[in-house]
Amino acid sequence: VGPRSQAAGTEEVVIPCASDSDSGSVDLQLSDLEDIKKIPSNNELTDLDIPDIPGLPRESLTDSLRHLTCQEPLSETIVESLVQSIQEVFHGKLKGELEKLTFLRSLSSLSQTFLYDESTESFIHSHIAEIVHILNVLMQEESRHSLSSPVRQEIFVTITDLSYQDVHLLFGSEDRDDLLGLITKSVITLPSVSALIQLQEATPNQSHNPECLYRQTFQAFSEMLQSLVIKDPHLENLDTIFKHMDPWLQSVNDHERERATASMAQVLKCLSRNLSLKLPLQFQRLGHLVALMALLCGDPLEEVAEEAAEGTHYLLHITLRLKYVTHDKINHQSLKKALKRCRELLELYSIKHFYRHPFKIAQVFEIFLDPTELCQFVMTTLDGLKNLPHPCTQQAAGELLITLVKNAESRFEKVPEIIGVICARLSIISQPKVRQQIINTVSLFISRPKYTDIVLSHLLCHPVPYDRHLAELWRTLEVELPSTTWILWRLLRKLQKCHNVPIQKKMAYVAVAATDALYEVLVGNKLRAAMFRLFPQLLVTLLIQIHHSIGLTMSDVSIRSGLYAEKELSTEVTPLCFALQATKTLLLRTLCWQEFNIMEKNEGWTLLEGDCHLQGVFLLANALLERNQLLAHKIMYLLVPLLNRGNDKHKLTSAGFFVELLQSPVARRLPRTYSTARLKDWLHHGNSHFRIVALRGLCNLLRHQKMREDIKSLLPSILDSLCETDERIVLLAIQILLQLVRTMDFTTLSTMMKTLFSLFGDVRPDVHRFSMTLFGASIKYVKHTDKKGVENQVLDSLVPLLLYSQDENDAIAEESMRVLTICAQFLKWKLPRDVYCKDPLYVKPIEVAKICNFFGKKCKGKINIIAQTLMYSKNAKLPIRRAAVLFVGLLSKYMDHSELRMNGTDWIENDLKDLLNDPEPSLRIIASQALFRVQRVRDQLEPEQTVCWLRKLMGCLPA
Repeated sequence: VGPRSQAAGTEEVVIPCASDSDSGSVDLQLSDLEDIKKIPSNNELTDLDIPDIPGLPRESLTDSLRHLTCQEPLSETIVESLVQSIQEVFHGKLKGELEKLTFLRSLSSLSQTFLYDESTESFIHSHIAEIVHILNVLMQEESRHSLSSPVRQEIFVTITDLSYQDVHLLFGSEDRDDLLGLITKSVITLPSVSALIQLQEATPNQSHNPECLYRQTFQAFSEMLQSLVIKDPHLENLDTIFKHMDPWLQSVNDHERERATASMAQVLKCLSRNLSLKLPLQFQRLGHLVALMALLCGDPLEEVAEEAAEGTHYLLHITLRLKYVTHDKINHQSLKKALKRCRELLELYSIKHFYRHPFKIAQVFEIFLDPTELCQFVMTTLDGLKNLPHPCTQQAAGELLITLVKNAESRFEKVPEIIGVICARLSIISQPKVRQQIINTVSLFISRPKYTDIVLSHLLCHPVPYDRHLAELWRTLEVELPSTTWILWRLLRKLQKCHNVPIQKKMAYVAVAATDALYEVLVGNKLRAAMFRLFPQLLVTLLIQIHHSIGLTMSDVSIRSGLYAEKELSTEVTPLCFALQATKTLLLRTLCWQEFNIMEKNEGWTLLEGDCHLQGVFLLANALLERNQLLAHKIMYLLVPLLNRGNDKHKLTSAGFFVELLQSPVARRLPRTYSTARLKDWLHHGNSHFRIVALRGLCNLLRHQKMREDIKSLLPSILDSLCETDERIVLLAIQILLQLVRTMDFTTLSTMMKTLFSLFGDVRPDVHRFSMTLFGASIKYVKHTDKKGVENQVLDSLVPLLLYSQDENDAIAEESMRVLTICAQFLKWKLPRDVYCKDPLYVKPIEVAKICNFFGKKCKGKINIIAQTLMYSKNAKLPIRRAAVLFVGLLSKYMDHSELRMNGTDWIENDLKDLLNDPEPSLRIIASQALFRVQRVRDQLEPEQTVCWLRKLMGCLPA
């Protein structure tokens, strides 16, 4: 039977397979670095100096790992006996401990004969499947909760002996891989030594010392793993071992994690001393392994941290050789730079520095990790954040992450996946320092131009409103000053792009998410400098978003399926609320308190979020122009190129803000293309809102005397606006014309007066009133030579103005009287003082008679005053109807007799008779009085007609 490993001691530690003298020479010092020997292959790069690890020779492992006792070859009889005993086991069943040990030691002894007996080697190779099956059965029969026999240890020793003879029982098939997993689990999950001792005390009949047996078993397990990597040029065995050790390295049980770490450290030590790499390499999880070892260096258990630090030391040696073998000549210079940087760090860091300082591991290894490995490192580190029982592991993960991302700069791949995991982990990180480190990691990613849009796109895919963890992330983003503007600008562009496309049936979700993100960033106030720098773009974009959001709910947003659970969609959350709160926060954060106060006092926010959105925009623009002209001017120049971009809502909001800023003297510097020419285009726009904006712009430009000539060229379009159905357009047109009336030529003035006269009595009170105002102003500015041309228009306006002086709207009544006075002055008439009586005329019959006497005589032969007055007897307003009927009766005696003879009075009487049935009693009385007066005039006319007829007849008779 082959030799067995021996161990002694009382502490639960792993006995290293190399001598203890090696542990004192593992410090990484620059003075100890050696040049690597030339490798005669396609990878030969003789000018590269690769750092070497002191105490780790490059030659193959000697008998120091496992001393094989020199013994005489076994006789043929013994060999046949061993083969026969093994064959019997293949066909039978191992019943007792002695039979199991005999079988295992027979296999081990038989392995020593391979050097001189090919038949035994052939026998073993042909029965590997059976051997693996039996070992699997034996392992399953061993108790998982106790250690009472050396069978487990013998299995490990047997596998080790066969491995030295290139018979691999743990690699090459699924069954063998399962056996390795079973073996690993059986050792790692054994109870702790103290628990084993307690178990022995409970069952005193055990023949083995559990502490001693455990140490021997664990040493045999460790030696078995090392034997698997002694000849591992492609690192495929390391890959398999790590696959099975991985979950135990992350175990929440201290003793399991300690065993796994110690085993892995010994494997790495053995591999580093026997490294002879060949392509292709099968180990593709270097980043994952480095990260795990680094996290373990910060483990709360001191033994684990020490073992991990030493294992990481050997892993660095392996990494250097691995990168040397796999790099190509194209990256020759980059590898040289990496090695130089590594030397600089190795001068500072030793194994003692790795212990409890995992961030230094990230600094050293980051130099050599490729993008895929960097991603593995990050993902593994992020998994360390899930370790809630050990806060120090979370802290180590935070340090590793921030260090790696800071040093690796732009060499990462799968950034969206990384950010996704970070967002998912935030909710389980309770330590403020670690939370800030994780958020700073996102800040580092987002500040790299290569990753900015990638990170933003991923963050904007989360449900809004953001939960408190994501809100904290947005609010606490910390980046260097030059990058703040870039990040805020890219976030803003996400929102602006949604405004540059035609209006869709549903709003893009990214628009809502970006708006909420802007709000959180503004609340956090970390990007303050960028906020002030981008204030014009931010304000305009948010106002446009408000316009797009009016009347929408979250059901009007295009949300990808699965983003929300149905119960999470609140009706109180709307796109508009996000846009409004972001706009308010922007004003407050940029110290626009007075502007904010103006909006509050004048219900500006209510205006913005409703049908009067443009009014809210006008109000804010005026407030900004009044309180902060510098910012207002910046916005004006920003808007010049934006006015023709984006969809209609984008253009309209931009235009609304722009035209209010035209009040500023700076507007005079704008080229005509960007001022009057653009306003002219909007005057003919199909959307009435654009016409309103254009007219407001013209009103504001009229403040600048030099621009009046350009505006006068637009008079035909402005006059056309008087006929609009939209009251706002008509009033704005009147406002402009009032300022231009003194410069108009006679033709334009006459045309305008006709249009204004048609607006007298308009159902829109303000239109009615201001049309009279402009009419009066027009009369004032008629030149002396042109007075004859407008006299008839003025005469036609007298009756309407006189009647509207009785309007129930005091403003209209007063304006009518004022304009009537202007007309009288134009005609050089002196109105009776009774015209200015403030009491209703129908209660002042004597005064009314004087008024009618004045107008009857003055207008006789000039206008048909009766016909004109009678038209207003059908007016919708009672005071106007009443005054008109009263005037008809009193004016009837001033009717032209020739006209009466021709047309009679029936047309007057018929209208008055209809009014006798009016529901208003006072009107019926006045109508009957008027009818009586008209009939009396008619009756007086008939005798006169008879006399005239007799006179003619008498003139025909002969004298």
